Formats: sequence, structure tokens, C-alpha cells
Amino acid sequence: MSSSTRRRRYLRTAIGLAAVLVLSVAGAGAWFYHRLDSNITTFDAGGVATERPPAPVPVSPGASVPVNVLLLGSDTRDDGNNALGGGDEGVGHSDTAIVLHIYADHKHAVGVSIPRDTLVTVPSCRRPNGTWTTPRNDQMFNSAFTVGEDPKGNPACTQNTVEKLTGLRIDHTVVVDFKGAAAMADAVGGVDACVPNDVDQYGIHLKKGLQKLSGQSAVDYLRARHGIGDSSDIGRMKRQQAFLSSMIKKVQGQGFSLPTLLPLADAATKSLTVDEGLGTAMKLVDFARSVQDIKLSDVTFVTAPWRFAGERVRLVQPDADTLWKLLREDRTLDGQSTAGTGQVTSSPATTPGADAPLTPDQAAVPITVVNGVGTPGLAGSGGEALKGRGFLNVTLGANEPGHQATRVAYDPALKAGADQVVALFPGAKAIEEPGSGAVTVTLGADYRPSGTRIDSATSPSPVPGSTPGTAPTGAASTGTAPTGTAPTGTAPGGIPTGIAENTRNADTDPCANLTFG
Repeated sequence: MSSSTRRRRYLRTAIGLAAVLVLSVAGAGAWFYHRLDSNITTFDAGGVATERPPAPVPVSPGASVPVNVLLLGSDTRDDGNNALGGGDEGVGHSDTAIVLHIYADHKHAVGVSIPRDTLVTVPSCRRPNGTWTTPRNDQMFNSAFTVGEDPKGNPACTQNTVEKLTGLRIDHTVVVDFKGAAAMADAVGGVDACVPNDVDQYGIHLKKGLQKLSGQSAVDYLRARHGIGDSSDIGRMKRQQAFLSSMIKKVQGQGFSLPTLLPLADAATKSLTVDEGLGTAMKLVDFARSVQDIKLSDVTFVTAPWRFAGERVRLVQPDADTLWKLLREDRTLDGQSTAGTGQVTSSPATTPGADAPLTPDQAAVPITVVNGVGTPGLAGSGGEALKGRGFLNVTLGANEPGHQATRVAYDPALKAGADQVVALFPGAKAIEEPGSGAVTVTLGADYRPSGTRIDSATSPSPVPGSTPGTAPTGAASTGTAPTGTAPTGTAPGGIPTGIAENTRNADTDPCANLTFG
């Protein structure tokens, strides 16, 4: 296997930077700032799009506003990173992206992971030679970072892409490389992480169980995909979220003493590439001070609602658009408002389109429901869910036992209706079948008929002696929502199912729910 192929197959991440930004540099002395200034690298703001989402407006003079920070992990082999990442130097990629939304009250935060394989529109971006590209549709999300083929990547292009996708104005963008991930884990004395199983392949050697990881082992844990957990990119993001939560917990536990801050901030800034708005240590400190009161229990991670589209990923609608809308309006995941004080003052928002009638064309889409398990009545239950949503042309097909995962195959000409079908079966793999003239839903072992709950055989196993984490005000619970229990697209608590089942609280046990299944 070539080094470039290996690089594409691994997740290139340097997670942990949010802990540094939020916690590590607050309270340091002026002499410390000067030391850190020389470490920080900025990227040229000339590559940021001129047409951008509007900046938030304070609700009253002097009031705080929400802040959106784009956190990127770079797999560059430049500047000595090849020793940690393996392989030769080449074009920088970013397979890790988290949009960190800090609410206006500066006491709550949500971090949204965007899958690297998500098909998106990459808008016009500036190359290193000063020319601009033309917009491109249906591109893998991580390709934005490679525009211009610079070894250090193109963070401005990724920022433009995120703003185009979400409608959120990104206030700051931060990129961290392999060395940063290793050094920050070292600086805090290791980070508690849970390895689902022994790994001994692709040069990565990890032992099963909860353990402290630092240096090379931390990088390996965060970037590995094959041979660990469910071997999926989505599973890797769950591990990233758990690792970042553990790092924040570790830093908070050690406090704000200089012996803790100096090595951590020094390690972080040596590996940071930031926008000009965070381009000095003083700017980083000012930002850190503004958010240092956020508690671990008030941080929630969400993987943007997703589904398979062949070998790629598409975002599930309307849930993904609902998520972006909630953040644009500075609302918690169940539609509440912190109103700058942390208090709930508004009624829950509804999911746009979740209860809206289907269009005549969507309602008339021919749908065949297949029992892919053999459980009596399974296809009938799926058919009733579809009819309850408003589909009129639903038939039951012959049983095809042996399917573990639910899939929705569809003719691309029927995509609008197929998207509504997929929304009823969260996590289903969507497969294009040109020329079929229909939509076929094959219900797998992961499907649960309406009114039933996932049993212990498929639920994440709790760690002995652990207790479930508590959700922040308005945030989703840490458990996985039962598949198929919410035909209207809403889970208990008013949270769209596509959001609820992809949510993880930062204070969840590091061994809990590390896969997407």
C-alpha cells in the first residue's frame, strides 16, 4: 500500500485544541504572551469569501454574542510531521472538522463534527497563486482543504465551505497538526481514552481498554479507522469527541496554575495555524477568558445527521438544516434559547418540514418494503410508518433474511421522495439504483418498529460502576434514540431524531457509545 493511499485511509486529526483555547492560556503573565507570540502561525485572510453570512447582533448594547470556531486537524507531513503520521510529505488534508458553537451566555457550547466524506458544494476558493476556483458541486467535504495543493492545506477554503453549508458565520478557524496532538496530550500527562479492541495493523499498536494515551499513541488512536471499533469514519469521530472531552476534563482538573498552563499552551501554539483574529497570544487569552466558565457538563457534541450515499455520505434532511438553523438562532438542540443568561425563555422550535405534507410527486413515489430479517410483521410495520407519513403507493415485497443494516435503494429521478423515506429510517444506507423507477426499503436487524425500544443486544454496553452523564439545559440525552420510534422525525424532548441519535455529552463515560450503531 502506498503512503498516499494510507494517508487517505487514516483520519488525520489533532483533536484537543478546543481544550487549549478554552482553558489553557487564561491567567498567564505578560512574559508568557511574548514567548507564545513567536509560536503562532496565521493564514492569509485574503482567501476568506467576501460574501459571508451576517455577524450576530447583540440583543442589547454591551451584551455578549455567540461565537463559532472551526477546529480542523491537518495531516500535513510538512515541518517534521511525517515522523508521527508516517509516509512522505505531500498535500495537506483535513479529515477532521468540528464547528464549535459557543452560545451567547458563554456558559454552554455545542461541537458539531462534519463527516469528511460528506458531499457538499465547495464554493469559489483562492489558490496560493492568487487565482480563484469555480464552485464545484457534490465534492467530498475534506477536498476543500486541498484546493491549491499546499502542503499546509487551505483553511480559508474549508471555512468558506462550512459557511456555505451551514449559513453560520465562522468567527475563528484553528488548524492543528500531528505534532500538536501529540504534544498537548504529553503536556497534560496523558489523556484517558477507551480502545474498543486490540489494534495491531497499519503500524498502529493499541491495547483494548481504558488507558492513558499520549504522544504517538494518542495520534494513532485518533487517526486510526481500520481494525478499531466499527472501522468507520463515523466511529472515529465518536472517539475524537470522547478524547476531546477527556482532555478538557483533565485540564479543568489540573486547574489554571502556571506549571499546568506553560507546557500546554507552549505545545499548542507551536502547532497552531489560526486566522488573524487569533493571531497573537493576547488575542488567544482574551478569547479563552471569555469562555473559561463553560463546564464539561454544559458541552455537547453532535455528528451532523448523516446517511450513506454509496461510498460517500449525505446529510439527512430536514434534520441537518434544522441543526444549522438552531445554531444560527443561538438555540439549544431542543429549540430553547439561553437568552444570554443560561435560562430557558422560549418554547421549543419545530423541525421545518418534519410534519409538512408531502408534495403530490413525493406521496406518489412507488415504494416496496422488504423484510430483511424474517421477523414476522416487520415489513408491515415499516409500511405503516411510511403510510403514516403520507406515502400512498406502498407495497410489501418478499422476505430477504440476512440483512443487518437497513438500506434504501432509489432511482435518482425519485430523490426528493427518497430523501423523505430515508428520514423515517435514521442510519439507513441510501443507495442509488438508476433506472429502477422505484424506492425499495430493506429493513435490517437495526430497525425497530414504532413503539419498541432497542434491546440490550444492540444497545451500547455501560461501563461497570459508571453513571449516565447529565445533559446541559436543552441538550440531548446521551443514549441512542430508538430507531423508527418517531415517524414525525422528533425524539422525546422535541429534538429531531437525526440530531438526538448523533449526540454525545462531554461528561459521558469515555467508553460509552463509541460507534454509530
